[in-house]
Amino acid sequence: MPYRDLREFLARLEKNKQLKRIAAPVSQDLEITEIANRVMKDAREQNVALLFENVRDHASRMPIVIGLFGTEERMAWALGVDQLDDLNTKLSEFISMDMPRGLLEKAQRGLEMLNGLRHTEPRYVTRGACQEIVMDPPNLNALPILKCWQHDGGRYITLPSVFSRDPKTGKRNVGMYRLQVFDEQTLGMHWQRHKGGAEHQRVAQDVGAASPKIPVAVALGGDPAIIWAGSAPLPPDIDEMMLAGWLRGKSVDLVKCVSQPIEVPADAEIVIEGYVDPREQKLEGPFGDHTGYYSNADYYPVMHVTAITHRRDAIYPTTIVGKPPMEDAWMGKATERLFLPLIKMFQSEVVDINMPPEGAFHNLVIVSIKKRYPGQPRKVMYGLWGMGLMMLTKTIVVVDEDVNVHNLSQVAFEVLANYDPLRDVQIVSGPTDDLDHASLEKNFGGKLGIDATRKTERDPGPHQKWPQEIEMSSDIRALVDSRWKEYGLQ
Repeated sequence: MPYRDLREFLARLEKNKQLKRIAAPVSQDLEITEIANRVMKDAREQNVALLFENVRDHASRMPIVIGLFGTEERMAWALGVDQLDDLNTKLSEFISMDMPRGLLEKAQRGLEMLNGLRHTEPRYVTRGACQEIVMDPPNLNALPILKCWQHDGGRYITLPSVFSRDPKTGKRNVGMYRLQVFDEQTLGMHWQRHKGGAEHQRVAQDVGAASPKIPVAVALGGDPAIIWAGSAPLPPDIDEMMLAGWLRGKSVDLVKCVSQPIEVPADAEIVIEGYVDPREQKLEGPFGDHTGYYSNADYYPVMHVTAITHRRDAIYPTTIVGKPPMEDAWMGKATERLFLPLIKMFQSEVVDINMPPEGAFHNLVIVSIKKRYPGQPRKVMYGLWGMGLMMLTKTIVVVDEDVNVHNLSQVAFEVLANYDPLRDVQIVSGPTDDLDHASLEKNFGGKLGIDATRKTERDPGPHQKWPQEIEMSSDIRALVDSRWKEYGLQ
């Protein structure tokens, strides 16, 4: 069953002892970050979502919730499954291309597809809880927006769903971009050049001198599937709200904004409406980012706020990023699990994939494959670099199908045992992430591919006869299994 709104999800967390209410007064500047950072990294099963009920010196008395997606279990619950691998199964079943054998099977298959799609299209409503209060005048300082790290350029909105439309086609895009508070009615819009919002800006700039202002709306809260969908790396022109509807099995209710020609989730907690002038930029940052470093200050578009609406008893949802593991690691893991079937559609030899938190999403991808012919590991590398935002991946490691890509110790063993730097390393150049401070220049640098598969006589290049792996005979393993209690080692 989908969650109607954020508070239904919070109720489930609290019922399962995954939410901690904190009544002690806390500051929105740095203190909440330090508390949340310690809790997210707690190895004693104390990693829970936190609801701060008393934000010190804040007139709105609006509570703050953080850590919604801070464990695999909570991230899975947010998307309506019991564990994240269920997302893989769910999409695999949906996109299965097995041909039906007869007319009856064809009809059944068609009905199954239609049933799976019937809740993807958003539903437009005339009223929404997110508009119970219209702030007059709109004032960003009325929201308990965090300053996360001591050298941040200011306070930042960090868990938004940013809605915008293509100025030419009118197609919707939803992205998760941080927003820096400049003053009471302006925000820095950190949509990076590879993202959908930035493309809308470029389209608007192409119009010329009469370049239109881009209506935007920032929704905070709602069903957690809606929150997460804004972070999903969907292909251009694929509506994130359709993905959210498919995940939750129910159409997303959208309501028209009060000051802008754009729609937002009707059951959000808070909505910030405004516009971006595509010709206007302002210095934004620095910001303590998910790389574990501060991203450098740079020029980004400015969002001018025209309205702020919210529920009567609104809760402000937020997150922090920094040195992993953090909450965003599980958001990324959900993306990895959900999109694995799509990668397999285009590269059928792929068995599994891992984007470990230590790689900050774009620095490392480990992929296992069924290797059948010479050059196949390199084919996989280039194929991944050519798939959407995977183009930003700095390092790809390819291993054999029997290697567990989620066991980093096993991966390290296989890489160091099987690769020769002269033969198995591929170095290329291409686009890099905005936040990659190590690249040769902003958004462009080197990439590394490592073929860590075992070599056979079919592989090109010089190599010795590949040795047999050490393994005990099956009869001795069975003997020891049967006598284990005799040894007194139980």
